[in-house]
Formats: sequence, C-alpha cells, structure tokens
Amino acid sequence: MQQQRTIGKSVSYTGIGLHLGKEVKVVLEPAPANQGVVFVREDLPNCPSIKAMASKVVNNERGTTIGDGIVKITTVEHILAALSGMGIDNIVIKMNEQEFPAGDGSALPWIKLIQTAGIVTQDAPKRIFKVKSPFWIQDGDRQLVVLPDDKFKIAYTVDFPDSWIRSQFAEFVVDEKTFIEEIAPSRTFGFMREVEDLKKKGLIQGGSLKNAVVIDDNGIINEEGFRFPNEPVRHKILDLIGDLYLIGRPLKAHIIAVKTGHLFHVKLAQKLEKLMEEENENKKEGFLEIRDIEKILPHRYPFLLVDRILSMGDREIVGVKNFTVNEPFFVGHFPGHPVVPAALIIESMAQVAGVYLLSKSENQGKLAYFAGIDKARFRRPVLPGDRLVTKVKVLNLRKTTGKVEAVGTVEGKVVAEACFLFSLVEK
Repeated sequence: MQQQRTIGKSVSYTGIGLHLGKEVKVVLEPAPANQGVVFVREDLPNCPSIKAMASKVVNNERGTTIGDGIVKITTVEHILAALSGMGIDNIVIKMNEQEFPAGDGSALPWIKLIQTAGIVTQDAPKRIFKVKSPFWIQDGDRQLVVLPDDKFKIAYTVDFPDSWIRSQFAEFVVDEKTFIEEIAPSRTFGFMREVEDLKKKGLIQGGSLKNAVVIDDNGIINEEGFRFPNEPVRHKILDLIGDLYLIGRPLKAHIIAVKTGHLFHVKLAQKLEKLMEEENENKKEGFLEIRDIEKILPHRYPFLLVDRILSMGDREIVGVKNFTVNEPFFVGHFPGHPVVPAALIIESMAQVAGVYLLSKSENQGKLAYFAGIDKARFRRPVLPGDRLVTKVKVLNLRKTTGKVEAVGTVEGKVVAEACFLFSLVEK
C-alpha cells in the first residue's frame, strides 16, 4: 500500500506572476497526513487559507483560479501538476500575493524546489481515487473521455488549424519519472496575434519570452525553440494533470482529451469530485464491494468468503456471502446432498468481523487472527443458492485484541451464531 507524502523542510521561491505581473514570494512547508494542499495568503488580514478543491474554482480563463471570499489564488495548475507528478499529498503553500509565480512557464522550477526540500513518507495510506465506470464530457468537437484503468494515463490531441503548429498528439502513462522527464519541462505557449487582446483584458501583464513560448505565423519567436517537437500538447497534458489534482487525490483512470482546455479540465475535476463524494457517502454507510474488501482483507479466492458489506456503523457491520452451486467444496462435502461446511460458515462470519476490525485506521497494516471461538451454534444447514447475511456486533476492541458477537441468517432465519476473539498483529 502506497503511503502519503509531504516535503522534508520549508523552501521558498520568488518570481513574477504571468497574468497579474506582480512579484510574489512562495514558501512551501510540510503538512500533516490527510490535510491535502492548502494555500495561505499571508498578505491578507488574519492570513486566510484555502484548500485546493475543484469546487473552489472561480475562474479558468487562461489559467485556473481558486477562491473563497476575499481569498484568491491564481494560476495554480503548474504547482498542482508538480505536486501530483511528485506524489506530494500534503503541503502548505504560503504566498504574499494572489498569483503563483510563472517561473519559466513550466513545472520544472517547482520540481527542483520540491527536490531541494526533500520528500518524506507519512504514516497514512494514499487516498487514491479510481474511476470505476466510463463517462465523457463533450461540447462540439471538444471532448474528454474517461475510462477505468489501473494506472493514470492521458492521451491528448490539440488542433490549431490556423497556426504554424497545426495538430499535435501525445500519450503518457503518468508516473514520477515520466512526469519529470517528459511533461514537466513543457512551457506555457501562446500566439502573437492574441497578445494585445489578452493585455486589454488585464491578462499576461507579466508575460515574456522568459516564461512563455510565443508563436507567430512563421514559427517560434523564442530563440531556443521548442524543448520537445510537440511541446504545446505536452504542456496541455501538464495543465490537465494540475487541474485534476484539484480533487486532492492521486487518480487512476485513462483520460482521452481532444481540443480541450482549463474550462473542460475543471468540469472533469468537478465531476470526479462529485463521484468521490458519492463514494465517500457510500462508505460512510458501510457499502463496500468486493474490490474494496480485497483492500482490507488478505484473503483471496477460493477463501475470500465475503462478497459485499451492506452497512458499517458504530461498532457493528453487516456483510453478505452468496453460496453458489459452483463453490469447489460442494463437490466433496455431502455429495448428492450438498451443504456448506460449518467451518466455512464460521469463517465467512469471522471475515465480516475482520473487515470492521481491519478497516479501523489504527489497525491498517495489521492481520486479524482467530484467538478463540465461544458459544458457536448451528441452527440449520446452508445450501447452494443461499445468501448468508452476517450481522456483527463489536463487544470489545483494544489495540491488540477484538471481541465480537456474530449472527448469520438466511432469508431472515438464524442459521449460525458465535462469539469470536481476534488477535490483532502487525504483518
């Protein structure tokens, strides 16, 4: 299980903001586990803070701005991309102005700053959000398609038919090495024909060839040219990674983006944030499916005997095991008159209890071993096709032991009951 990370020490950087053109000092500081990314405006009365969240986005024209009341932080996407790419879960970012400095227009300055600070592993598991069902967002020829995946993948297409760069495509499985080497160096880009209009809008007041790539009808104005032949689309991927980190968690999904930008990126982040909230609500109610259970219990087929957790509250849990005729033990246990072995009924009931015990934050990383069984009674046989519902009440829970009372029913009738004593030990 991956652990959360923060930085090792306080580090600072001073630079100019791309749009507002003001000098700003940024200080990155370590933060405790489960805090997330928090910005602090030290230039405002009482130093108000704001957490990086998709629901806090107040503007996404030529960059992403989060806000809450008088607190605003402008162009957060590059620092968030760096934090995502480096796997930093928790950090405090103090600023004495509204806009994050542009650096060289890429995420490299923030990568180097984080490397200078060092990375510290924290005693808490990463809260990864994994997309479970495909969906998409579309407006004309702009679209974002999101597919379930065990990794974080991005495929991005940009198309500027009236520009020198035309169409570009890039695709990456995003991990720390790939981000640092292939994505982070890509810089903000823009077109010379847009400069005057953007300045009239109050944007790019701090823009220069030092923090952006500028393109005219003949090509790249910057003397050094592109850092990659397809640097613009790579920077779009960088922006997308940063905008998606507004959900506050690492993401596992395959994202296909076509001709999108900050507006669509943020719409996707807000959709993911909503899905995450719905998932959290389900977990508060105790609803866990088999994949969630496998993250808690060490057992696997054919000895994983819990299919679903229906509810989990204060010192109680309800779980289900569906015994089908295809279970391997039916072949040899009372052939011609198959019944579920009593030992496996006990084991199924005990595993439901184990989900509760091992889901507690203080028990994560431990194993729950049987230490005793008391008052076990079997009231009626469990047959192929039966749905065993186990209700567990926690009687006592300490640091190294747990005692529970379990009752198993089929169609509302009690089939078994017992008291279990568990020993909780480190792996």
